Amino acid sequence: MAFIVPPPRSSPDAGPGRAGPGPVVSGPAALARWYEQRLGWATEGRAPVRLLTGIRFDVLELPAEAGHALLRRPVRTGPVLLSGGRMGLLVAAGGADELPGLLDWLEWGPIALDLTAVGAGGRITAPSPRGGGAGSPGAAVWLRPPEPRHGPGPALPALAGFGSSRGDAPDLVRLVDAAATECHRVRLSRARAGLRKGSPADQPLAFS
Repeated sequence: MAFIVPPPRSSPDAGPGRAGPGPVVSGPAALARWYEQRLGWATEGRAPVRLLTGIRFDVLELPAEAGHALLRRPVRTGPVLLSGGRMGLLVAAGGADELPGLLDWLEWGPIALDLTAVGAGGRITAPSPRGGGAGSPGAAVWLRPPEPRHGPGPALPALAGFGSSRGDAPDLVRLVDAAATECHRVRLSRARAGLRKGSPADQPLAFS
């Protein structure tokens, strides 16, 4: 299997958060080396290659439908990946532990949102380095690829003064609130669709 590796910076015509074409890297061992050397991320090098969370980053996970709506909002994110029907938002390490408290503080706690987090001790499938959502159906891909560790990319979303030594990190509170809002909208939309499907008007009429 071959993977296309993006260059250090997005090409001018690649669009925001999109990586241009780059050299080809073949096989899981090469993919693991790319993540370890290019980004400084810990991996499980055997196939399928997995990225270890809780070291350099954690991941917020939400339904892809809610995630796509979130990306249309004016809220800053870090790298974003898509894997099947789930979207992953990379945040500063430790963010997964903060999620339950943040949801309670933002008054989302009592609501059953499909918003989860993967933190210390967790693993996610390593997406192909090819950006822009390309790849086989259901394969993990980057929608907003990460920058090289020595590149000028923004810091990962974090609480103010937490998880980053730089002051330009996207705000984790705003990101969680926006993600919860879109998860709730998807939940309500699915509930309404279920009610319409099961309404009497949709049922066959019975004649005696």
